[in-house]
Amino acid sequence: MIRRSLHRWVLAIAIIVTAVAYWPGLSGGFLFDDYPNIVDNHGVQPAHADLASLMNAALSSPASEFKRPLASLSFALNYLASGGLNPYSMKLTNLVIHLLNGLLVFLLARGLLRSACIRVGTRSRAIPFDTSEQEPEPTKSIAHEQAPTTTYAWAGEAQRVSVTAALIAAAWMLLPINLTGVLYVVQRMESMANLFVLLGLIGYVAGRRHMLESIADATNALIPSLAHRGKSGWGGFWLCVISITVPAAVGILAKETAAMLPLYALLIEWALFGFRTTAGPRDRRLIALFLLVLVLPLIGGLTWLLPNVLNHADWATRDFTLDTRLLSEARIVVDYIVWTLLPVPHDLSFYHDNFHTSTGLLSPWTTLVCMLTLTSLAAFAVWLRPRRPLVALGIALFLGCQLLTGTILPLELVYEHRNYFASFGLMLALVPLLAAFASNATSASFALPRRILLGGLLLLWTGETAMSAMAWGNPLLLAETLAARAPDSPRAEYELGRTYIIYSHYDPASPFTKLAYAPLERAAALPDASILPEQALIFMNSRMHLPLKDAWWDSLIGKLKAHKPGVQDESSLSALTQCDREHNCNLPTSRMIAAYLAALSHPNPSARLLAMYGDFAWNVLADHDLGLRMTKQAVTTSPNEPAYQITLIRMLIVQGHVHQAAQALQRLQELNTGGRLNNDLDGLRKLLIARPLIPVEAAPHAQPLSS
Repeated sequence: MIRRSLHRWVLAIAIIVTAVAYWPGLSGGFLFDDYPNIVDNHGVQPAHADLASLMNAALSSPASEFKRPLASLSFALNYLASGGLNPYSMKLTNLVIHLLNGLLVFLLARGLLRSACIRVGTRSRAIPFDTSEQEPEPTKSIAHEQAPTTTYAWAGEAQRVSVTAALIAAAWMLLPINLTGVLYVVQRMESMANLFVLLGLIGYVAGRRHMLESIADATNALIPSLAHRGKSGWGGFWLCVISITVPAAVGILAKETAAMLPLYALLIEWALFGFRTTAGPRDRRLIALFLLVLVLPLIGGLTWLLPNVLNHADWATRDFTLDTRLLSEARIVVDYIVWTLLPVPHDLSFYHDNFHTSTGLLSPWTTLVCMLTLTSLAAFAVWLRPRRPLVALGIALFLGCQLLTGTILPLELVYEHRNYFASFGLMLALVPLLAAFASNATSASFALPRRILLGGLLLLWTGETAMSAMAWGNPLLLAETLAARAPDSPRAEYELGRTYIIYSHYDPASPFTKLAYAPLERAAALPDASILPEQALIFMNSRMHLPLKDAWWDSLIGKLKAHKPGVQDESSLSALTQCDREHNCNLPTSRMIAAYLAALSHPNPSARLLAMYGDFAWNVLADHDLGLRMTKQAVTTSPNEPAYQITLIRMLIVQGHVHQAAQALQRLQELNTGGRLNNDLDGLRKLLIARPLIPVEAAPHAQPLSS
């Protein structure tokens, strides 16, 4: 009885150990992208749980044009449940999602292992998941003469499959590279999206097995009517259809990475099922299915993306181009393999903005080596497919996962959480080999060293995850740890300085105040740094009424002139503007104007930057005409962002342009999806009614949108 339930014990222990390892990290704070997406995003901080507030929360994310409403809504529900911005409750929710994903990994791995034990097709033969085993003698089915199927029986095979699946789940849950998918609050987007990916793949594997078993059962029954009915296998087919469409559609609402689900299903089909029926021929329904859900969307997506990808202006905010990104990602993907299997704490540094891009095949020389490595790995997977299908599948899933974030999209180069699903592929390839649950003497002779290696890896992964989680539980310790791991990372140094500022409580006499200057000035001087360090230095001294160095302003303005501002640069200007507007900072107006003009000097400024300058002009400079003009440009640049339209309507009402305000209000009404803007619309209508009606001809002409 104990042996039969061994996999349950392994899984239960893995869940407990994972929870214990992560528990110290739950007491940590918010970090990096948590601020724009959660802390500074008032949309996910609703006062009430009414439909309009929840809809507004769902559509409030600045992280993506697709808004990722499911993840944002979950942040809002956390806020309502805990009564405020409580990082502990949000991280606890992330941990629960991670443990649920661990259970799903077990179910998926078990389904894949079972499928790998019996391959289908006219030339099929039983292949145990540890294919170093010699094949046992076959036991023919009663319908062997009527159908080309052969079944095999192994003593304890089901138990070995379940235990191996539990070990895969345990390893995956404890991998240090997956830590940011749990303790980095905003990356609930990633873990939640993959929850639906895993559900979809479990359903797909179940559907395919149902298709094959229904055919085999009907054939073995020797009853023509049942054979005809079973041969179609429509029940299993429709389960496959639903499993790779519905979960993908829902998962995309958390993060776009869920769109990779059909590709993963295709790779499973390629490695284990071969698009075949039990009788041998290819199932045309499956081919048609993947044409519809994968090939056609891929063509449509590339048609939509390529014009922007090939437009050099879209790469202006990056310190790399399309060519150098593709070269660099070869090195990065190889790094991901090492970081997953044999992680070194200094490698998992969270901040990777210090990564030096590849500028050629031999610059550095490791670029060519890594490209050859990945090419060889892909070819090796193809060669392994008939020999060790699970290893081939694991490699294919890992490489396939990198296609979205590691190719042509102008995303940042390196992020550990991008391996949340990819690491499952590596565990699927590695753990069954090391578990060595064999049934013959040849494999058993090597079982002990392999199991010792697996145990050592599990201890390594558990220890590193636990130590990292302890650091994540203390904001100051985390900042110091990450800065020590990546001393040449501008973000790590900036975060350390910013943490010292927080601990100083803006007290000039605090020892943390003196500690803040060195890392911030180091960060400002590092190549490719944003203006975040200069902004923090200016912000800190201004809040403490200390002198502002001209060198800080010169560096900030120089960076804005040299490169088109990115998201971090815009956030920095926004923070300074807000501090000045709220009279917490006394910033030199000429310097702020120079900074904005430098940022706006590049072609096609973002709507956010235009709106920020409009805010600065209106509230700090008291130049209402300039503020109105810039806000109009922001609305024109991003017509589907309601925040800019709300600001514009308020400005128009204040200036007496009632008819223009009414027209803008009508346009805003069109964005009121699910009533999410009801409160804003009601407030604007009251303001509009309170103003005296001004005839259109009496209203000042709108100034041109160009500055």
